[in-house]
Amino acid sequence: MTQTAILTSAKSGTQQRKAKQSEVLSAAVKQNALSPAGNSARPIPSWLLYWSAAIVLIVLGQFMVTRYDWVAEYPSGWVLPVKEWIDSFFEWLVYGIKFFDGTSYAFTPRDVTRGISALLAHPLNLTESLFFDGFSKSIPALPWITVVGFAAILGHWLGGWRTALLAAVSFAYLTLFDVWHASMQTFSLVLITVPLVFVLGLAAGILMSRSPRFRSVITPLFDVLQSMPPFAYLVPIVVLYGVGNVPAMIATALFAVPPVARCIALGLDGVNKGVIEAGQMMGCTRAQLLWRVQIPAARSALLVGLNQGVMQTLAMIVLAALIGAAGLGSELLTSLQSLRLGEALEQGIAIVVIAVVLDRLSRAYALKQPVYVDPDLSWWRRHPHLSLAIAFLLASIGIAGVLPELALLTDEYSITTAPYWNAGIDWINLHLYDHVQAFRNFALMEVLIPIRTFFRAIPWPTFVALVALLGYRLGGWSVALTAGLLVWFPAATGLWTEAMTTLYMIGTAAVVCIIAGFVIGLIGSRTAQGSRFASGVCDFFQTFPSFIYLIPVVMLFKVSDLSAIIAVLLFAVVPMIRYTILGLRSVPVHIIEAATQQGTTPRQRLLKVELPIALPEIMLGVNQVIFMALFMVAITALIGTQDLGAEINAARSGNEIGKALVAGLCIAFLGIAADRLIGAWVRRKKIALGLIAG
Repeated sequence: MTQTAILTSAKSGTQQRKAKQSEVLSAAVKQNALSPAGNSARPIPSWLLYWSAAIVLIVLGQFMVTRYDWVAEYPSGWVLPVKEWIDSFFEWLVYGIKFFDGTSYAFTPRDVTRGISALLAHPLNLTESLFFDGFSKSIPALPWITVVGFAAILGHWLGGWRTALLAAVSFAYLTLFDVWHASMQTFSLVLITVPLVFVLGLAAGILMSRSPRFRSVITPLFDVLQSMPPFAYLVPIVVLYGVGNVPAMIATALFAVPPVARCIALGLDGVNKGVIEAGQMMGCTRAQLLWRVQIPAARSALLVGLNQGVMQTLAMIVLAALIGAAGLGSELLTSLQSLRLGEALEQGIAIVVIAVVLDRLSRAYALKQPVYVDPDLSWWRRHPHLSLAIAFLLASIGIAGVLPELALLTDEYSITTAPYWNAGIDWINLHLYDHVQAFRNFALMEVLIPIRTFFRAIPWPTFVALVALLGYRLGGWSVALTAGLLVWFPAATGLWTEAMTTLYMIGTAAVVCIIAGFVIGLIGSRTAQGSRFASGVCDFFQTFPSFIYLIPVVMLFKVSDLSAIIAVLLFAVVPMIRYTILGLRSVPVHIIEAATQQGTTPRQRLLKVELPIALPEIMLGVNQVIFMALFMVAITALIGTQDLGAEINAARSGNEIGKALVAGLCIAFLGIAADRLIGAWVRRKKIALGLIAG
């Protein structure tokens, strides 16, 4: 049995499904998109009722806020002591539980977690010794020339000369710009963390695909982990696992496993039913069906999951430095605290370089086709790349012993662009200071402060009721109840003002992100070359450490809400661009051809055909903008904001687990509420377009 045979067996069924989908989409276009009076002739049911209800809620809230104190400010007596509950739970968990091994010796859960840390430290120590620390004085770490050569040989084996050149130049950058030692510390950590994340994500994704019950249990947990700022769970990680590289690995796994598992589960769920049925007809067992049919068929989704694991791991590098992780994250954090922007940029680019190399190598490995080798050939001819690697290892170590500069490049031969970056910032501050400050003052006084005042003035019952009403309009009672309870949580925990400040900052940044990202994505989607260029730029900025955006905006706009909002904007605009391009480029060709044959102009085709069909994917971009903006909340708190991020930062400084997790849950619940509302809206649009059954 082969995969080719299975695909051939399922081919006819696939063609029938595509033809049926084509008919549904074409009908939807003709009836809803191309008809001149399609939308105007079919008014939205009950729209007047919902708008009237919203106006009544607003008027009622304004009437009650002047007469009842509990409407204007959530009563302190109603606040749930969630912080105290969490603190008590962790105190009981760490010190209250004791396990006995049958003798008088007792150990606690904290001993178990520290044991896990010690276990994970062994493979990490191996990679650290191999790449930067050395095994002993007589057995040093691999010379930089050896690592560069290995990268080139591996790249050639996986993807040819282009991949080899990219890998060699990238690692050469790390040594030429004098970030080799820190880069190898980070590389050692990533080499262990990414496989750990992928294995855990693969296991969770398979279980999610096979067990609806497991999916229903794990999905809310993944929602919280993805939407909660990592700062919030760094505090319990430190309490349970200590500080250092291993706790950083565990924190990174918590952050990176959910998107990997979701990608893999989505890929397995999307495997063509005809392929699965063909595998079953050929007598596959359940395990064979998974490993020989479904996983090969979902290879593209697994590749996306691996890519997400690499990106999310490197995104946590700087944050992990806050709990003692060494490497580029620690160096970058030190440079940022010293306001050495030039050095910080070079260190940030080094993180991007490592991300790009790992992404390209993993992608090439996933796409590599099996090569037949004649078993009668000699060993070195059957394994030419491995033979070359062994020969290069021996030769390079020998040469590096004679020429120390090939083992570790000294400052005399390294280069830096830091002075130029610093000089550029100084020039801007010297020549454009008045213009920048005029823009800053206008934005703060005329735009941001009035918006913040408006958000803080909204009575909490009014806001909760409006969100619930919107949820009911989009998805019925279940969405209304879920969204309403989630946005009520900040009020119930005494953090309503901080939550509204967060909402004002995230909302302002998200609106600008959505508009700018949509325009850029629309322009990039018009041609294949533009799409590839925009995707490459998005890859670059997605891997750039989030901290790096803070320094230039602070140096230009000083410490203010404007600086925080611009930093969020720069960080969160990427998914809007990416999903806009994805949605518009994924519109079926036959739909566009049908619209063209109907005599539509390019503008009509865009507005009436492409955008309605691509709207669900574009709204997913909006969803990701919100989540990435929420991710930046705790980071922007480092420059003096007064929101939920500031609560998390203060709790991290004092190791207050309850305070950190409650503030983190408030942020997470705001994100999940937005996700549920957007998801319900996307479902309505797909039903209206005939893409899914109602």
